[in-house]
Amino acid sequence: MTKPMKKKLFLSLIALTLSSHALAEIYKHVDADGRVTYSNIKSKGATRLEVDPDMNSISNERAKGNNAANKRTPTPDDFPRVDNNTQNQRDAKRKQILQNELAAEKAALDEAKKAYAEGESNPEVYRTASGQTFRNVAKFEEKMKNLKANVDNHQKNIELLQKELDAIR
Repeated sequence: MTKPMKKKLFLSLIALTLSSHALAEIYKHVDADGRVTYSNIKSKGATRLEVDPDMNSISNERAKGNNAANKRTPTPDDFPRVDNNTQNQRDAKRKQILQNELAAEKAALDEAKKAYAEGESNPEVYRTASGQTFRNVAKFEEKMKNLKANVDNHQKNIELLQKELDAIR
């Protein structure tokens, strides 16, 4: 290992050590107008806050989801509830709306594909004062890029709508 590499490694280790230490030092300052400022730099009149470093990490037990059901807040008894019949009606209405949106999106995709095909067959050209005709490649590519993006957007919308419909069934 070269000397510069050793130096970089040493500095990186020091930075990591100091950064973990710095997380524990937070200062709170309230100015004359009552504005609260938090900083990791001590200033006149600031008080140091005690921060538990374990609060900023997830324990293995929490990460695995152990006892997650026990820690959930129960639904209050006075929380509004919907009977199954009402929920089924809502789901049926939502499904119909999604199907209508899907049909409209498919029609829009067909139109976007037609526009793309037409754009492909009509290259951009310009004429000079002397009557010569040249292709404007940059303008053509920009036009095709926009038409392709439109087709892609409709295809993505169709996929997402279909995913929503599949989740209802």
